[in-house]
Amino acid sequence: MRIEKDSVVSLNYKLSDLTGKIMEEPDAPISYLHGGYDGIFPMVEEELHRKEVGYSCSVLMEPENTFGEYDSDLVRVEPRDLFPDNITVGMQFEGGEEGSDDAFIYTVTDIAEDKVVVDGNHPFAGVTLRFDCTVTAVRPATAEELAHGHVHGAHGHEH
Repeated sequence: MRIEKDSVVSLNYKLSDLTGKIMEEPDAPISYLHGGYDGIFPMVEEELHRKEVGYSCSVLMEPENTFGEYDSDLVRVEPRDLFPDNITVGMQFEGGEEGSDDAFIYTVTDIAEDKVVVDGNHPFAGVTLRFDCTVTAVRPATAEELAHGHVHGAHGHEH
């Protein structure tokens, strides 16, 4: 079966930076709903369109095609007393601008006696990424998956 709109695609992948450092490499295949459902990077989806099981590719993506450029305005220094006593570097909190509907996940990057530094950028923001993958399975999406806009079941979303 060829990869077409409304098919479920399973693949093994490795995400690395330009130096070859592996940023992400799951142990099991991932699955996504193909055809503009935002389940995978659009450039990867375009490369995989009309391909079949066994197809392998490597897609080089600039930050604007993945997690965006690094935005220094998303790094904040906040008062320590706004955070729980057990705060540690790496913890994450949801936050945003007052009066705005935009929410960001902020990661604690530094803790001082009276201040905490948090960063709302995605960890891969500003990084050119290479997405290497091999298609392991292709099947038609179920009516429920199409209605929900994402994959269900093995390797996919569970309700």
